[in-house]
Order: sequence, then structure tokens, then C-alpha cells
Amino acid sequence: MGFCYCNSCRHWSGAQVNGFTLWPRSALTILKRAENVATYSRSGRSLRHWCTACGGQLFSELPALTLVDVYAPLIPSLKFEPAVHVHYQETVLPMKDGLPKLKDLPEELGGSGSMLPD
Repeated sequence: MGFCYCNSCRHWSGAQVNGFTLWPRSALTILKRAENVATYSRSGRSLRHWCTACGGQLFSELPALTLVDVYAPLIPSLKFEPAVHVHYQETVLPMKDGLPKLKDLPEELGGSGSMLPD
């Protein structure tokens, strides 16, 4: 769990920063009303899914990483405890919270792993 500051996430979320939760793609199952789930791909890196009945954002698939970002408010029992800031070089809302600030992504997710100052 963490915060993303990339322009794409900020555009999608409509906020200065986007909170994310990453899960293995196999952990997500749509149990009801799958016919109401629409998909859009702004770039080849993610598939954004939303509800056509209410317009709410649901999750984003990251196919290259075989991960899915389920929007935290959709998991009522989840205690959102961010551990990292990613794409912090694009921040428009600096935060001083002592958490690691990565220029882009961790190395294990294909980024440089480069840290930025708090």
C-alpha cells in the first residue's frame, strides 16, 4: 500500500495523490454484476475498470506485473497503512511523513528504486 503521484494516477483519481493497494491478480474475483464493469486503457501499462451503473472506480490491472490495484475504500475491512510513495518526482502535494519517497517505482516492479528526499 502506498501513494502514487504520477500524472496518470492523478488524472484517473481526480486527486493530487492516489492511494493504492496492490494484490496478485488471482486475488480478485468479481462476484456480482460483472456485466456492469467496463474497461479503459489509457496506456498499454494498465487497464482501468469502473462501474457503468454508478460510474465508480473499481480497480486497475497492471498486466506486466500481474498485479491489480483495488481502490482501498472498496475494501471496508482494510486498514490503509501506506508504506511508500512512488513517482514522487511528479508530486504536486509534498508530504513529510518519514516514508520512503521513490523517484519512480521500486526495482522489483521495474523502476530505478531511486530515493528522493523527504
